[in-house]
Amino acid sequence: MGDAPHEKLGPQQPEFPREPSDVPLVLVPVSAEDVERRSRRIRLAVGACALCVLAGAGLLYKRWVDPLHAQESYDSGVRLLQIARYDQAILSFDRSTALKPDMVEAYLMRARAYIGLSKPELAIRDFTRVLDLRPMDTQALVERGLTYLELKNFRDALSDANRAVEADANLAKAYNLRGLVVRAMGDPHKALQDFTRAVQLMPNEDNYYQRGATYQMLGDHRRAIVDFDQVIAYRPDGAPGYFARAESRRAIGDAEGAKADHQQGRNIDGR
Repeated sequence: MGDAPHEKLGPQQPEFPREPSDVPLVLVPVSAEDVERRSRRIRLAVGACALCVLAGAGLLYKRWVDPLHAQESYDSGVRLLQIARYDQAILSFDRSTALKPDMVEAYLMRARAYIGLSKPELAIRDFTRVLDLRPMDTQALVERGLTYLELKNFRDALSDANRAVEADANLAKAYNLRGLVVRAMGDPHKALQDFTRAVQLMPNEDNYYQRGATYQMLGDHRRAIVDFDQVIAYRPDGAPGYFARAESRRAIGDAEGAKADHQQGRNIDGR
């Protein structure tokens, strides 16, 4: 008997995975710890967003209220300055500038408070801060110039006076300041020009007094007396005008007039 023919076998065909619908689902167990961790991450994200919102709102609120508080402190400082409570005024202006660093008027007022406490160096620091923020502020220039003059820093005082005149050619205070500086530097003739301009722009007690004093320094006592007459007219209860006029009257030989003025000055001073 012959062997039965063998069936020729081809290469074995791979088994393909069954359709997904045929694969049984396997559930991955989720522990309570996993659930809590996921919940915590969500809470943290929500909390972070809330903090960002609150921080932004706080910043906006601060920007809104700080200028209001700065103004309140400034107003309080001005009231204290008016009654010569300089230390307390400075504390108020400190708070104003801390809350609003560009509050120019607070620096100007604090400088005046320092002048009241005879602290010219600190006053100059604040006047300079005003001029950093507002370079053409003629009030700060004049007041800083006067402070430099008090310290006998004639160069810087003259520089401030010149800057003030350049900024406002009709500012009588600037000419008065420059006259004071130039006279202190030993040039009364040149100072006389500035005092005359100051009188033209603003005929007041101080401008007449400074021009009269300059005439007196130059030996022109008759013109000095005319200016001191104006000083007394502006302020009849002020002793300096009478004392100054007495000196010039005495210089021109008016002994009786000089005696009367000197006595009136003493009466006003209470001596």
